[in-house]
Amino acid sequence: MCDAFLVLAQAPGGLSCFLLPRWRPDGSRNPLQVLRLKKKMGNASNASSETELRGALAWMVGEEGRGVRTIIEMVAMTRFDCMVGSSAGQRMAVSQAIHHCSLRSAFGARLVDQPLMRNVLADLALEQEAGLALAMRMARALDTRAASEHDELLVRIAVPVGKYWICKRTPAHAYEAMECIGGSGVMEDCMMPRLFRESPVNAIWEGSGNVQSLDVLRAMRKTPAAVEAFFAEVGKARGADVALDACIESLGRELRDPADAEYRARDVVERMALALQAALLVRHAPRAVSDAFCRSRLASGGHHHFGALPRGVDCAAIIERAWPGAL
Repeated sequence: MCDAFLVLAQAPGGLSCFLLPRWRPDGSRNPLQVLRLKKKMGNASNASSETELRGALAWMVGEEGRGVRTIIEMVAMTRFDCMVGSSAGQRMAVSQAIHHCSLRSAFGARLVDQPLMRNVLADLALEQEAGLALAMRMARALDTRAASEHDELLVRIAVPVGKYWICKRTPAHAYEAMECIGGSGVMEDCMMPRLFRESPVNAIWEGSGNVQSLDVLRAMRKTPAAVEAFFAEVGKARGADVALDACIESLGRELRDPADAEYRARDVVERMALALQAALLVRHAPRAVSDAFCRSRLASGGHHHFGALPRGVDCAAIIERAWPGAL
């Protein structure tokens, strides 16, 4: 599908990175032989294949023998792409669910006006806005990393954190949106089945959950300043929410404990993601959104099915903010 590819191949000096064009400079096709297209459960319009290169032309990128280090820059960007793609999928799912529930009536009232459905829709909207806030913060950090040491360090640790959490939450989010729509949501003549089939892909590509979690641990060991950058970032929201302050303190103690670090890696990364999302919402989102997020994700322990928001959440304000066309 592309005009050029970054590939790893063995050179005399070791594994190196190469830029492989589809076409040679003279206009002839580069011998890139597609052995088969992969039959994936979703993501079908984005072709994946197994290939062989027989005498193909490619140019070395970066230092010979340092191919993994060279290509890892691309990996950081594609991990960011996964965050954006999953956030976009969540946004579409929220839009479809709210639109349907604003038109569908049952038991004498529109679904969007019924308390339990409002709880579910508001929860879905919270998840989507938090994911988008984290993705956009990483976008800014990637743009400014060359001029900002803080953002350079933040990219190193927060991109795998965000990639892990946003992409991991998207399949459950897509399913819950389908359930809001009901039987029509599983029909192939609407977009929801495709959204659902697409949802696991980003969590698997460019490093599965375990890979992301271990990468965070590696960043902590090799670049301790990245941990300081993370706490400096979430610390910008200190004092604004009691649950967030408690989460930051608890997380600090957790990261100082080296025992069973690999065993606990997913739990630590999840808490880092929630703390960073909460801090961003406290700073940039309306109070109704940040309060609901901190109460449901931090104060309650962070684990719940969608639609289990605590009492007192302003669901109406959250749904209104997420209404299709409102943003």
